Amino acid sequence: MSLAINATTSSGIVLAADSRQSYRNRKGMARIGSDNASKLFQLNKRIGCAITGLAFLPSSGGIKDVSAFVDEFKRIEEVERLSVEEVANKLHDFFENKYNWKARLRSLKELIQKDLESKGLQLIGDFEEGRGILKFRFKDKAGKEQQGAGSVDKIDILVAGFNHDGSYQVFVCNIPGEIVKRRDSKERGKEFGASWIGQTDVTSRIVLGWDARMFALPFVQEEINKLGEEQVAQQLKGLGYQISWGTMTIQDAIDFCTLVIRTTEAIQRFSDGVRMDPGDIPGVGGEIDIAVIIRDKGFIWAKKKNILIDGEEIDIDQLPDLK
Repeated sequence: MSLAINATTSSGIVLAADSRQSYRNRKGMARIGSDNASKLFQLNKRIGCAITGLAFLPSSGGIKDVSAFVDEFKRIEEVERLSVEEVANKLHDFFENKYNWKARLRSLKELIQKDLESKGLQLIGDFEEGRGILKFRFKDKAGKEQQGAGSVDKIDILVAGFNHDGSYQVFVCNIPGEIVKRRDSKERGKEFGASWIGQTDVTSRIVLGWDARMFALPFVQEEINKLGEEQVAQQLKGLGYQISWGTMTIQDAIDFCTLVIRTTEAIQRFSDGVRMDPGDIPGVGGEIDIAVIIRDKGFIWAKKKNILIDGEEIDIDQLPDLK
């Protein structure tokens, strides 16, 4: 699943991601496939992206890692001329076309129906279908009506960088899902801050004081019914740490991103989900790749893992292209 994070400061933009690829085998058991995967990419001289979620997609030559699709995107698009928003839109469309999530959603319906039948439960009515999400109602063994939900695996892409005019933006692309603008130097209140994708529960608890699973708690649901979700969310913001993102230096931003990724890795090492939802994939680990994007300097690798050949580290990006 992985974790990727962006910190946007007045000094520049930091992107960071871990290197772990995890999956569930045919028995449904969590497995670590690799601690050397690339999740952070330079798209042009001014823009980078980080990807979490589904690690492999089918292609004409067989199953491929998402990094191969990023390389393909860069080959077919004139990325150097694009703005940050154009890159986000085109990346979203590109992966929407590559990921046949609608077929996975159909398979998910069948799996849910079989699971309910195997447990002696009765599905009520039809599924309520969203973008990659299924909601349904069923009767438990006592005849009481219950709510259920399921979703397909997602691909999340964090796109950040500078435009030709010196302005900067950060977007999160959810596939399936929408594109959400997180930062924009031209919009008051959106200039500085941090955004994260992937296995975000630990980071959310560190920074915000809670994670999204809080909304599943019965007493929180009661308050949402009374006050509305927006009002409850506004009150929960009071738990967040006061962090002065605008005055943070680039090195401080690098240290922050490293801290939350390593803390997530450590918590996953010693835990296995939460009590209300036990069982989780230890999806964060391996080396941390870090990139800095500065207005007048562009995209710079602050830390990037290389491959080893005869004990010597080789940076593939520095090797000459075929003529």
